[in-house]
Amino acid sequence: MRNLLAALLFVPLSALASEAGYRLDRSPHDPHDAVSLQSGARTYMNYCLGCHGMQFMRYDGLKDLGLTEAQIRDNLMFTAEKVGEPIKIAFNPKEAKSWFGVAPPDLSVIARSRGADWLYTYLRTFYRDEKAPSGWNNAVFPNVAMPHVLWSVQGVRKLEVAHPKEGHGAVQYKWSEISKGTMTPTEYDATVRDLVNFLVYASEPAGGKRRSIGIIVLFVLSVLFIFAYLLKKEYWKDVK
Repeated sequence: MRNLLAALLFVPLSALASEAGYRLDRSPHDPHDAVSLQSGARTYMNYCLGCHGMQFMRYDGLKDLGLTEAQIRDNLMFTAEKVGEPIKIAFNPKEAKSWFGVAPPDLSVIARSRGADWLYTYLRTFYRDEKAPSGWNNAVFPNVAMPHVLWSVQGVRKLEVAHPKEGHGAVQYKWSEISKGTMTPTEYDATVRDLVNFLVYASEPAGGKRRSIGIIVLFVLSVLFIFAYLLKKEYWKDVK
């Protein structure tokens, strides 16, 4: 089960159409939650790295999550010899293309291109579809190519879609459980939250620092504006 997100972004137009049909849930991720980020990194390494690399991020970037070099090397570094190397895909991209029809996308900036809400909802809306080549489908991404590799932990679900008559009203989605997974629904949602949290971080590792610096800069500029305004009034007070 190391092929999570194997066909993400394969059919962009289909994905856009699905976003208009299925309501996206708000992602509850927290970029300041180090434990969540570490858990998300572990999930990514165990389930996603088989097909999806992060060419714009290096293993030593995980130190910013509060991990030591030894922890990274012993528990998370599966596709490199040195922590300074990029997080590469675990198998040959040519093989991936032959299996899926196109090489699985890099996940370095997936959260910025798709959005955290899209990812959070997408990873929680797989269902059994015997008509699909893989046996799986997705409510957010109809006719998705990837199978649901987390079915053993989430469980197997069924989706019934009721379309409104004569085009009036909203489409109704009814979920039902076929078999249970090793996690409860709450635990699975937390796992997905952590994974999305990590993907958001990976898309912009310096995002938190940049926002903090931006707030400070705006505060300083606002103070300088007051002094500049007072200076202007003093300078032009005798000019009529």
